[in-house]
Amino acid sequence: MALNKDEVTSIVTKFGKDGKDTGASEVQVALLTGRINQLTGHCKQFKKDKSSQRGLLILVGKRRRILKYLQRTNLEKYRSLIKELGLRK
Repeated sequence: MALNKDEVTSIVTKFGKDGKDTGASEVQVALLTGRINQLTGHCKQFKKDKSSQRGLLILVGKRRRILKYLQRTNLEKYRSLIKELGLRK
């Protein structure tokens, strides 16, 4: 269920400063968004899988906290990131 290695490297190179910049807030939000999209599809297919639903809610909370931090520290990057990822805010 996790993102495969090719998807992770493409996200890191797209949103990070270089290929190894996995700790940047933008990269973390993009990786969480990819994982959330995968889990959303899984939860739509398997409605009774409550542990996956709980994991999905935990990931959404993590993404929300990182986005709040990014909004507080760098508003321009925040706005461009939510526009590029297609998040509603």
